[in-house]
Amino acid sequence: MGKRITSSLLFITMAATCLAQQQDTTSNVRLNPIAIKNITEEIKPEKFKVVHFIAPAVLIGYGFATVYSHGALKELDLSTKAELQEDHPKFAYHVDDYAQFAPAIAVWGLNFAGVKGRHNLFDASMLYVTSTAIMGVSTHFIKRGVGRLRPDTSGYNSFPSGHTASAFAAAEFLYQEFKYKSPWIGYAGYFVATATGTLRLYNNKHWLSDVVAGAGFGIASTKLSYLIYPHIKRIFTTKTTTNLSVMPYRQEGANGLTASYTF
Repeated sequence: MGKRITSSLLFITMAATCLAQQQDTTSNVRLNPIAIKNITEEIKPEKFKVVHFIAPAVLIGYGFATVYSHGALKELDLSTKAELQEDHPKFAYHVDDYAQFAPAIAVWGLNFAGVKGRHNLFDASMLYVTSTAIMGVSTHFIKRGVGRLRPDTSGYNSFPSGHTASAFAAAEFLYQEFKYKSPWIGYAGYFVATATGTLRLYNNKHWLSDVVAGAGFGIASTKLSYLIYPHIKRIFTTKTTTNLSVMPYRQEGANGLTASYTF
């Protein structure tokens, strides 16, 4: 894996000529500010609560317990693989390579559609970048440290499932941004994440415990990002004044949009 989604703000000045001849006059110019965005506005960090990390800790704990188990947990991994491969021996649909990012993409899509989340797009993007960084680093080193063989014997980096971790990190991101709007939006993200993990099993790329642990790592990574990012931003932010304004202009013969940014 290793795809990292970053965002940039584009400020575009547009003008369309409406008449064949444009008169140079300022008497009929109208300026109406319609939007002000401040990427330096302060965001409040989440309060650390142990209860928020119980579920991901249980999922991760189950995964580690299975890796080093020689009893029922190990048998569940083996029997799940055997049943799926028996019923779908030629299953090879790699939608999971893309579905893992769907909940995160939905955050930007909803914002552009006018459904605003908790944070502006800059902060939301940085929260997601922080989450994926935590998730990517943690799963990378654990994969190397554990060295578990994949069920299809294609490599010794099975535990935990990176695709599942990525999907659940994105799902938790979607939930955090829109849980106050509608929890059902977040639930939809978790449905997609669960489907991603299930596809990893059907594609014979991971054991059941890999997927369960991956879900825990993904959720925990996003929860940590909401605790950490506000402090990171505070360190690098020195200005608190509004520095970006966007407004339309209308002049005889031309209509457009202007943007100005103060450094």
